[in-house]
Amino acid sequence: MPDPATIRAFLDDHHLTLLESLERFARKELATRPLPHSDPEARQDATELLRAMGRAELIRYVVPEAWGGHPDAPDFRAACLIRETLAAWSPLADAVFALQALGSQPLVRAGSQTQREAWLPRVARGEAMAAFAMTEREAGSDVQGMQTRAERTADGYRLHGNKTLISNAGLADYYCVFALTDPAATRRRISCFLVPAETEGLRFVRPQVMSAPHPLGEIAFDDCQLPLDACLGEPGTGLATGLATLDRLRPTVAAAACGMAQRALDLALEHARQRRQFGAPLIELPIIQDQLARMAIDLATSRLLTYRAAWEADRGQQRITHEAALAKAHATEAAQRVVDRAIQITGGRAVLADHPLDHLYRSVRALRIYEGSTEVQHLVIARGL
Repeated sequence: MPDPATIRAFLDDHHLTLLESLERFARKELATRPLPHSDPEARQDATELLRAMGRAELIRYVVPEAWGGHPDAPDFRAACLIRETLAAWSPLADAVFALQALGSQPLVRAGSQTQREAWLPRVARGEAMAAFAMTEREAGSDVQGMQTRAERTADGYRLHGNKTLISNAGLADYYCVFALTDPAATRRRISCFLVPAETEGLRFVRPQVMSAPHPLGEIAFDDCQLPLDACLGEPGTGLATGLATLDRLRPTVAAAACGMAQRALDLALEHARQRRQFGAPLIELPIIQDQLARMAIDLATSRLLTYRAAWEADRGQQRITHEAALAKAHATEAAQRVVDRAIQITGGRAVLADHPLDHLYRSVRALRIYEGSTEVQHLVIARGL
């Protein structure tokens, strides 16, 4: 669970109440849930977890009150607390929540009243699964390398192209899809479209199976016909919408990293207290104490950077690019170190497939890549300097 003592200066009283309900949710819905071992299991679990989070009203923190959300939404500190808790117990649950946030914010920022009313209340209730479709084979960190095109027609758009490494691909009820609408332009080239899953011409190509099961896959658009009002906001403003969404939600990725690191530290501490080597508990060995101290320092600094960035977003700062980059770069790299050290302390049993540290090790790695790799965050930070 998140440690409120470290980050209390960044939290309001209602966040402490949320922490109590999160602990109850984690123990009831996540603590005894078996980890998925295959892609079909992960897809089934993701659907069940979405419904459970909807019933617990967790998704309401990323949907404004006007469309069925929480009165304080979007509450980015609450989203961080939720992701930190979920990631500690179930990286899959964390991913489900994260995609509800990612897939709803373009609608919140740029959607029409009709689009918002059609989808956001269902998202908030956990009745509609969202997806954010930006990544392509040649467009990862370099979004400008995008090849998917939306050609203007007499009554709308015709969408062609492929998207890869898309979370909830084949499972989502709708996709926020980014595509070129003016390839020759130097600015305002990319637009964002709301594409319901049943749209003719949208095709689920295949699942892409991760070592830590998670609904991921490739989708294609084969002469996919969209109405004129499928465009979110003005044509050409899609990149701004997408980057602003990532900017606001990047601290929540750092929060997920904190959750995984906390769980790893807890497991390492438990093992070090119980395991006896060389005539004493492991925890009495200075070398083990040094490793535990390094883990605690990594986690505390990650939390401070994470909740500082979320606090800036909640207090209305228009851009938190620098703060978000600091948080994500540090927290995800630190979490990888913490999990690795926890495995080293625990020893051989921690690399067995049924051990929670093994699952954390496979899950934490992706955080350093998605929503802007560590290297890209370093470029952002340096540019800010």
